[in-house]
Amino acid sequence: MRQIDHHIVGGAAGSARFGDVFDPNNGGVQARVALGDRAILDRAVAAAKAAQPAWAATNPQRRARVMFDFKRLVEANMNQLAEMLSSEHGKVIADSKGDIQRGLEVIEFCCGIPHVLKGEYTQGAGPGIDVYSMRQPVGIGAGITPFNFPAMIPLWMGGVATAVGNAFILKPSERDPSVPVRLSELFLEAGMPEGIFQTVHGDKEMVDAILDHPDIGAVSFVGSSDIAHYVYNRGVANGKRVQAMGGAKNHGIVMPDADLDQVVNDLTGAAFGSAGERCMALPVVVPVGEDTANRLRAKLVPAIEALRVGVSTDTEAHYGPVVTEAHKEKVEGWIAKCADEGAELVIDGRGFTLQGHEKGFFVGPTLFDHVTPDMESYKEEIFGPVLQIVRAPDFETALELPSKHQYGNGVAIFTRNGHAAREFAARVNVGMVGINVPIPVPVAYHSFGGWKRSAFGDTNQHGMEGVKFWTKVKTVTARWPDGSPDGGNAFVIPTMG
Repeated sequence: MRQIDHHIVGGAAGSARFGDVFDPNNGGVQARVALGDRAILDRAVAAAKAAQPAWAATNPQRRARVMFDFKRLVEANMNQLAEMLSSEHGKVIADSKGDIQRGLEVIEFCCGIPHVLKGEYTQGAGPGIDVYSMRQPVGIGAGITPFNFPAMIPLWMGGVATAVGNAFILKPSERDPSVPVRLSELFLEAGMPEGIFQTVHGDKEMVDAILDHPDIGAVSFVGSSDIAHYVYNRGVANGKRVQAMGGAKNHGIVMPDADLDQVVNDLTGAAFGSAGERCMALPVVVPVGEDTANRLRAKLVPAIEALRVGVSTDTEAHYGPVVTEAHKEKVEGWIAKCADEGAELVIDGRGFTLQGHEKGFFVGPTLFDHVTPDMESYKEEIFGPVLQIVRAPDFETALELPSKHQYGNGVAIFTRNGHAAREFAARVNVGMVGINVPIPVPVAYHSFGGWKRSAFGDTNQHGMEGVKFWTKVKTVTARWPDGSPDGGNAFVIPTMG
């Protein structure tokens, strides 16, 4: 059976523990992944410590050239990477290519790293005194990434972390670890020195080792909110800089004047694409007014019934299986819970099977109506192909729903009314807002980050926020004597002059 090892300097040592990597399309075990421990991490950190000073001293233009070459290599290997990703995650090939491409967009931002690393400078802050700042890498950073985007999120973190001069250790999900290893290999091929981008595998034992290791200065995490909170608290208690992104329950507000055909087209992709396994999915739709709700439902039902669920290589499929059998059971458990709570089950995706793939981890598209905010299934993240309709009588109620929800990752409003859109964007208590955009993931040169229980820490992912997270600011106050015995003037701190 194929074995997936750590990608660290010196090669992977023998592992005492392994995890199964499934093929979600047929339910079989296709590989096993080594689960590391503190000893494996120590080896990776030692290599990172040896390599990082020279990498940080490399001028940023040369580091940018590595990013250019890495981008070229990923594009050349796009089909292989997408097939590898789909075989372990289950998302269709088109979604896998999108996963990789969104990661590459951050690498494109990193290609311009010399410009964004420029500091500030003030000439003549005092008599003969100049003040300037510089951004320097934190040293060794680590990324702990989830199963749902095994290419994009490692590149969000590792691209920026290494471009600014850090060494980076990636701990990807053990459910789909092959693409992260391949990315490590491509970084080496692109000219990145050994020890700068390494990949270690593991479960909670490896996560705790990362959070406790004294030589790791910064940790970035994406996953569920409970684990994000744990990672943040433990990392900060150990003196680390931590950003920890959690779960979501994103809402789509549909105003009476919205183009419902466009809304339905957007919703079917945003709610069911990638089997709903996205923190920026849109699993809750909030039509404003009963007439809007009834018209929207009438259009939604046939559109959802027309969705094609297939294996990840089916080019006609809208989405594929979920990642594991345990996750399938969890999603179907939430469907049962929502029905038990009194919501109307309009379309039931439980028990979906695909001929020839009866053991695959498939969940059919599911639609609920008359969901209410007091239901547990509304309060929590389902992370599957399930769309809930929560009816709102007016704009203020619709605004209040996402604003008061425990999660605050993303939200969207669908309307032709510019005033309503502007008012909503300004007032809603959510970190990322889409106006007639169902999945408002910012472009790579802006930053990604939610509010409330969707994010712990005060710095977002990628863009300039990512640069700030992976660097420390050093401010220098310089005075050069003019040659006279007292330097020409007595030294005076600028703020006291």
